[in-house]
Amino acid sequence: MNLRFPDHFIQEVVDRTDIVELISRYTELRRGGSNMMGRCPFHSERTPSFSVSPTKKMFFCFGCHAGGSVITFVQKAENLDFTDAVEYLANRAGLPLPKESENAMASGGVTRKRVLEMNLEAAKFFRACLFDPAIGGEGMRYLQGDRALSPATIKHFGLGFAPNSFNLLTDHMHRLGYRDEELIAACLCGKSQKTGRAYDYFRNRVIFPIIDPSGSVVAFGGRVMDDSKPKYLNSSDTPAFKKSRQLFALNFAKNHCSERMILCEGYMDVIALHAAGFPNAVATLGTAITSDHARIFSKYTQKVIISYDSDEAGQNAANKAMRILGEVGMEVRVLKLNGAKDPDEFIKKLGADRFRRALDQSRTGFDHKSEQILARYDLSVGAEKIKASNEICALIAEYWSAVEREVYIAQVSKQLDLPSDVLKNSVEQMRRRQKRAHAERESREAVATVKNFGDRVNPEAAKDPRAASAEEAVIGLLLMFEEYRNAVERGEIALSADDFVTEFNRRVFEALMRGHAAEGGLHPELLGMEFDPDEMGRIERAEMTRRQLTQNGPEVFRSAVSVLQDAKKKENTQGGDLNERLAYLRDKKSKIHKGKADNT
Repeated sequence: MNLRFPDHFIQEVVDRTDIVELISRYTELRRGGSNMMGRCPFHSERTPSFSVSPTKKMFFCFGCHAGGSVITFVQKAENLDFTDAVEYLANRAGLPLPKESENAMASGGVTRKRVLEMNLEAAKFFRACLFDPAIGGEGMRYLQGDRALSPATIKHFGLGFAPNSFNLLTDHMHRLGYRDEELIAACLCGKSQKTGRAYDYFRNRVIFPIIDPSGSVVAFGGRVMDDSKPKYLNSSDTPAFKKSRQLFALNFAKNHCSERMILCEGYMDVIALHAAGFPNAVATLGTAITSDHARIFSKYTQKVIISYDSDEAGQNAANKAMRILGEVGMEVRVLKLNGAKDPDEFIKKLGADRFRRALDQSRTGFDHKSEQILARYDLSVGAEKIKASNEICALIAEYWSAVEREVYIAQVSKQLDLPSDVLKNSVEQMRRRQKRAHAERESREAVATVKNFGDRVNPEAAKDPRAASAEEAVIGLLLMFEEYRNAVERGEIALSADDFVTEFNRRVFEALMRGHAAEGGLHPELLGMEFDPDEMGRIERAEMTRRQLTQNGPEVFRSAVSVLQDAKKKENTQGGDLNERLAYLRDKKSKIHKGKADNT
C-alpha cells in the first residue's frame, strides 16, 4: 500500500537529506569534478562508475544504469517501496509525518511498517510460548540440552517456539486486530487450498527472529522438532524482508566487525560463536550468498573469514562465496576446522581459544582452492601434473592484481617443481583468452543494447530502435532544459503524448509535462511516485546521456522531435495499410465461402 504524501512534504524530505552523506554509508565516495564518484553499491565492480550529484541530489551508475533521486537510492538499498523510503528519510531527518498520511489506512495492501508491527507481536508470542513449560518444553530442551545454550543467550537472540498448532498464532494475531490478508502478506500465515482458511506458517519449531541493523524484526527462521521437512523453514520475501539483503545477527555483529567478520552457514553456528565470545559472526538466511550480501559485508568490514561445514557441499559453497566476496574487493580467507564438521561442534569439543587460533591461521582463498586442486591429482604422474598445473594457472589468471599473480606463481612453482616463467607464460596466455572472451561478450551485449533486445523497462523499444532513441533524446532534453518544456507547453513545438511510439516513454513525457505545469515546477524526485526504481534509472540515464554530449541546442531537440513524429506517422501508415489488407482478405474469404455455399 502506498500512502500519498503531499508533494511539498516529499520535497522537504529530499531537501533535508544530504545525498552524499547518505550514500557514503553504503560506498566510499571521492570528489570527481563537480560530482562524487565511487564503486556502485548495486553491482560488483572494481573501477568506480557510480556518480552522485550533490546539487541535483541525484545519482547514476554508468555500469548498471541504476539511477534516480535520493528516494530511489533508499528504495533500492533498503528494499522499500516509495512511501516507505520517504518515511525512512523523514524519520532520519527528524521530520514528523503528515497526519493525514500517518492515519490513513487503505484496505488494499500491507506496508512495511505494518509488517514490522506484526512481526514484533509474533516475536513476543513465540518468546512467551518458549518460556511456558506446558507449550515450549520441547523447544527449551532442544536449546538448553542439545545445544547447551544459556538462558542469557536465548534471551539475547530473542529465541522462541512455535506451538504444534494450526491456529494459535493466527487466533492471537486476530485478537490484536490483524486480518488474514495482512498475516499472509507478512508470511506469518498460509492459506489452505482446501478450506480457504488461514493457518500458522511456523508450527512445532524453535524460532529464530531475524533482526535488521536498525533493530526491527523483519522475518523468522524455524527449526523443526521432529522429522518433518524442511528441517529449517524461513520467511519468504515480504514488504519488510528480502533474503538476499539480510544477514542473521548483523544487528549485533555490526558493532564488532571493523577488523573482520565470520561468515557461517546456519543460525546455530552463529549463536554458538556469539556465546563463545565471537560477536562478529553472521549467516545468510537459508540461501547461498548473493552479490547483495557481498555489498552488505563491504559496508562494515574489509575482511571476511568463511567458516562453512567441512563436507563437500560446504566447501563448494565456500568457493562460491569467495568469488562473490572477491568481486566487491573484500579480503577473503577460509577457516579449516580439523576434528569438527562446523564451528559449533569445534568449540564444544576444543574450546574458544583453539577456535581463535584457527581464525588467526585461516588460509587465503587461493590457498584453499589450490589445495583442493592438488588433492585431486597424483603429481608423480606426468599427465596428472599437467592437469593440476593447468587448473591452478587458470585459477591464478582470475586475479586482477599483478602482484598477487606473481606471489601465487612463485608459490605454485615450488609445489609443482616447475619453472616460474613457464607457469607465468601459461597464466598470461589464459588471461589473454579471458580478455578476448570478455570483449566478445561485451560486444554481443552492446549490440543487443543498441537494438534494445531484452529491455525489461521498455520492451517496445526493440520494435523501432531509431524511434526509441529519439524518444530518449527528447526525454533527456526535457529533463535538462526548462525552455524546451515551456516551448512544448505553449505549443511552439508541436509535441504530444500521441507522438511517442513506446508506452514507457509516453508515460514519462506525460509525467514530465504534468510536473512542469504543477505549482513549483518540475521536481524529478516526485517521479518516483509513478515509476519504480528500475524505471527511474532509465529516466536518469536519458538525462545523463544527453549531458555527456556537447550538442544539445534547440535544433537538436527539434530534430529529435521530427524523427519521432516521422516514425509515428510511418507506424500509423503501416498500421492503416495492414488493416486495409486484412479487410480485403476477409472480404475475399467471405466471397469464396459464399460461392461454395451457392454451388451446393
